[in-house]
Amino acid sequence: MLVPQDVGQMDFYVRMYEKLKRTNTDNPTIGIILCAETDKTVVEYSVLAENKQLFASQYQLYMPTEEELKKVLQS
Repeated sequence: MLVPQDVGQMDFYVRMYEKLKRTNTDNPTIGIILCAETDKTVVEYSVLAENKQLFASQYQLYMPTEEELKKVLQS
């Protein structure tokens, strides 16, 4: 179950990554929280205030498996 503290923690991680790791050639940092519950799927995202636009390059009607996510991240 997603609680407000989870979103706050993701915001913290996004801000820290922006400050410590992101370079000028990187796209803006986003944080994604994937939550699977018995009868629904919830996706929450975190972006910094100055990042006004967010576009999805892909949309799926089901939650990908851990292996599917790993394949996407490794490609």
